[in-house]
Amino acid sequence: MTNASPASAANDLDACAFLVGGHCFAVSSSLVAEVLHAGSLTPVPLAIDAVAGLIHLRGQIVPVIDMRRRLGLGEGRAAGSDLLVVRLGSDHYALLVDEVLDVNRIPCDQIEPPSGSLIEPAADPRTGVFADEDRLVHLLDPQRIVHSLLRPRVSPAVRPTVHKQGSSHVGTD
Repeated sequence: MTNASPASAANDLDACAFLVGGHCFAVSSSLVAEVLHAGSLTPVPLAIDAVAGLIHLRGQIVPVIDMRRRLGLGEGRAAGSDLLVVRLGSDHYALLVDEVLDVNRIPCDQIEPPSGSLIEPAADPRTGVFADEDRLVHLLDPQRIVHSLLRPRVSPAVRPTVHKQGSSHVGTD
């Protein structure tokens, strides 16, 4: 990708590029927490297809999103797959990709809007396209990747509280 001069660096996006199904994608490197080799995943019963499983990462349970399925690029896991762990607020999500490439600087003025999509705009994770020297790089928003897939976290279970007179009130602990 592009190496920019320091003067134009303020108008550039540092992006972590990766391959999925033969296509090149990228996310802002500021959201990337780490890159791991994809080992075994713990399956999630009744999960939607794009959720490949869970990993345990330093005391935190992290959902793994199969980017081939999420992007409609078929099924199957490439040999030597990688996990791109992204941080969204206080939560982490691992994106299962075929291969993480590198971090590059993309000039923002050369990013074009993505072409038409068959899915609703809020569910489309693509935010733009950049024409690199030898390929197209589809820029993705990790928030959009996970937003349509995962249910919101619920607060602790609501349990009834019984008082001495036998009346019951619903409350949380």
